[in-house]
Amino acid sequence: MRLLVINPNISDDVTALIETEALRSAAPGTELVVRTAAYGMEYIETRFESLVAAGAVAEIIAAHTLPGAEPVDAVVVAAFGDPGMPALKELAGVPVIGITEAALCAAALQGHRFSIIAISDRIKPWYLDCVERFGLGGRLASIRSINESLKSIGSVQQDFKETLLALSRQAVTEDGADVVILAGAPLAGLARDLKGQIPVPVVDGISAGIRMAEAVAGLGSGPHRAGAFAPPPGKARAGLSPNLNAALAAAQDSAVPALPTA
Repeated sequence: MRLLVINPNISDDVTALIETEALRSAAPGTELVVRTAAYGMEYIETRFESLVAAGAVAEIIAAHTLPGAEPVDAVVVAAFGDPGMPALKELAGVPVIGITEAALCAAALQGHRFSIIAISDRIKPWYLDCVERFGLGGRLASIRSINESLKSIGSVQQDFKETLLALSRQAVTEDGADVVILAGAPLAGLARDLKGQIPVPVVDGISAGIRMAEAVAGLGSGPHRAGAFAPPPGKARAGLSPNLNAALAAAQDSAVPALPTA
């Protein structure tokens, strides 16, 4: 199996964290193609920053799924908040899994109420939007976050490990969380380091994304050729990159023509 794993922000330090945890999580025989956004922000905290990141992610997906490219079996969008999701499912003919949806599914399977531990206060409204979009707002116990300035996005785990541990424990004891999600690629791998120190299951978004992508790709369910996630209909367009234009055209060619109405 071959997975395309995309860091939607421009931080190479975060990409390294993603790749390390992805390699530890992937099943034997799974090949990982890890890529970093070519433009955008150091890290993503807001809806607008997510919008910018979505375009960069689409370009990477296009480059790896257009005709003639070495095929991948699934795509993992490796930023909490799932920039571009679920719209990116309309572009690729393979499963596109966001680490938010993967982490939420994993949490929902292991407990009734879950809490999200985030790297900043500013990021919380966007994360709440994501949870509600997946229909799980009623199962969210809390979103707790670091409320100090970050020194470096690549060193959040080292700089705030004790704070993140305390927030996780508070989510259990004060908010009633049955599961804790350590949100965001900058926290990739931290769940392993904190194993046994938090009294409920702890979900790592990168691990969940890799394992869910493997599982969904392994089902062989087939692509979206019709329905809500069918490729966008053909129409005049301008200004797209050659890769994106070609990938979109190929996706449109695979769509099932609309049936005539009676």
